[in-house]
Amino acid sequence: MYYFIVNYTGGSGNAKKTWNRVHFLLKQKDIEYKAYVTKYGGHASELAARISEMDDDDIRLVVVGGDGTISEVLNGITDFERIRFGVIPTGSGNDFARGLGIPKNTDEALDMMLSSTRGMTIDLGEVTTESGYKRLFGISSGIGLDAIVCKKMINSKVKGFLNKFRIGRFAYIFLTIQTLFSMETYKVKVWMKLRNEEGGEQSLSFKDLIFLAAMNFPAEGGGVPMNPGAKADDGLLSICSVSGIPKWRTFFMLPVLMKAKHVGKKGFMLKDVEYLVFDADRPMVLHGDGEYLGDEKHIEMKVLRNILNVMV
Repeated sequence: MYYFIVNYTGGSGNAKKTWNRVHFLLKQKDIEYKAYVTKYGGHASELAARISEMDDDDIRLVVVGGDGTISEVLNGITDFERIRFGVIPTGSGNDFARGLGIPKNTDEALDMMLSSTRGMTIDLGEVTTESGYKRLFGISSGIGLDAIVCKKMINSKVKGFLNKFRIGRFAYIFLTIQTLFSMETYKVKVWMKLRNEEGGEQSLSFKDLIFLAAMNFPAEGGGVPMNPGAKADDGLLSICSVSGIPKWRTFFMLPVLMKAKHVGKKGFMLKDVEYLVFDADRPMVLHGDGEYLGDEKHIEMKVLRNILNVMV
């Protein structure tokens, strides 16, 4: 059975039109399904938990929404072994769908999902705070600049305005530039467990860390390719960090980052890891899949290998 979790608020109202099209096509193809519409923040997680416990040997859980709704659903699933996961993208960013090669076109995305047989098994990330709070992420988690931007995006009038013209992803770029010159850098000690062929473990101290993003997919923030080499099925988190360069220089490097030409550039560090531990001199803004998770001094991140089967 297909179970759809639908968020009407995604994509500046475009999500409802998307669902209407999906509903029409499902009826046309005579496919049996159940649909649930989210009514408040966190509702998608509750629905996902309920669906995870259904008495059904073939649970195909499909999100009609954006990256935020996908993240809520992933954090609501209680038994990943019982779930086959699908996405019909409607959001302004769609980094999760983009990372999987899911088309923006609703008809094509639905056809891809319905024709999926074995699917693709991917990793997820998990971030843990000092209090023990855990949060799964499908796209990325990070501290510093990108996390501060995510925090600002929660109540951003800029994003709301740009969403009216369906260019909400540019709000991320605007707020990144604004935040870069107003933020303070961090002093952070990072311990990393590297992939085996790189020698096991590494410890680094950053005196002026601007940001560090742990990527499961290559891009976040509506297509910003933080780590172009990231793969969601390699059992690793792919780091991108910037430190040791003036903020004004970082500003001029933003176009280089947007074009994925930052590999090997001064100040950038790209590395694949299995596990990370952060300890900072003061609380750092933390995000998971664009959701503000608090200000934390001690953070741990790890990869959960081959946990999610996706219908692609």
